[in-house]
Amino acid sequence: MSSAAIHSDAFEAQLKQVNQRLKLAQMGMQIEIRGKALALRGTLPPKPGSSKPKPHQQRISLKLPMTPAGLKQAEREAKVVAAQLITETFDWEKYQIWKGRERLDADALSQQIWNFEKAFFQTPERQAKLSSAQSTWDGTYAPYLKKLEQVAQSSRKLTLVEAICTTVESLPFQSRSRQICCTALAAFAEFVAVELPEDFKQRGGSYSPGKVKRRQLPEDDEILEAYNLIPNPAWRFVYGVMATYGLRNHEVFFCDYRALKRLGASCDVHNTVEVLDTTKTGEHEVWPFYPEWIDRFDLRDIQLPKVNTDLTQTTLQRVGQQVTRQFKRYGIPFSPYDLRHAWAVRTIHFGIPDTVAAKMMGHSVAIHTRTYHKWITRRDQQSAVETAMRRHKNTSAPL
Repeated sequence: MSSAAIHSDAFEAQLKQVNQRLKLAQMGMQIEIRGKALALRGTLPPKPGSSKPKPHQQRISLKLPMTPAGLKQAEREAKVVAAQLITETFDWEKYQIWKGRERLDADALSQQIWNFEKAFFQTPERQAKLSSAQSTWDGTYAPYLKKLEQVAQSSRKLTLVEAICTTVESLPFQSRSRQICCTALAAFAEFVAVELPEDFKQRGGSYSPGKVKRRQLPEDDEILEAYNLIPNPAWRFVYGVMATYGLRNHEVFFCDYRALKRLGASCDVHNTVEVLDTTKTGEHEVWPFYPEWIDRFDLRDIQLPKVNTDLTQTTLQRVGQQVTRQFKRYGIPFSPYDLRHAWAVRTIHFGIPDTVAAKMMGHSVAIHTRTYHKWITRRDQQSAVETAMRRHKNTSAPL
């Protein structure tokens, strides 16, 4: 059989057979695919410098290719490690490759990042929604990989693992940027089959996006007042539709407004906006809260600014950034996302079920609950108290 890489399904079948042989022989080791390379997994002694005192499940990065020859070598290595564990002669020093101790080659790093980017866009899910994938890459991966390259250029003596850790630790602790950086660089490390320190995830901090403080959200009268700061009718429409429907910045430009155009709709519930599948979270329908704001903001007269929305030339992120810039230009005293959060809290006060509100916002119920936890808790507590009081009124109070 050729030593060239074979079809993934056929390779996984061979891998399963090898792991079955190792299991029957009670080797205590299994072979895994990590990124684009092979690794061993088993109960191993603590790595040098580890805080864990006892053997535990760990991996050895072999950096062997996903080929028949690579698999054969990995099986031999698994047997060697198993024998060393039995005779208590296993030494992590032989496997220092797991630490990424080789010095950085900046050109090689740039090539690895390019390979990672190429692989990122090749998954079927991202191929199906390239515009959304591009926004994710631009916002979540590209900035931190570029920062990693800068660290590598300025500190040539660092290893890849050291450069990755230095990049993460250069960002403010407990910040969103540090947490995203940690996630992005962990994905890159897995792709190039370099194993990071056991505490790497903890270095990202415990930032939570669900900490929306009540004082940060504009009151309804503030929203109405800020609308008057915008002289341009098209940007007034953008502001009004975001306030009324809780849309994301870019979603305003990727909506079906036909239902809103129908003058003299028989009922407010017909005045929905449909967010198109082109957007980050896919197609979903949104209802207005408050419905009367449709007329207050003159939303039936649909006027969108001239913004490039051709996703072969731009991205969803860049479209959204133009909205943020206009808010600042007109002196709006809060961010576009504050309008979205205020809309979400409004639905809670209206008693809209969390599952329904989450669907209208285009995110999961878990994210919705976490983000708006204190308002949801308050609503549920109030409902419970009102139910108890009604029950109390229906019973005779003791004399």
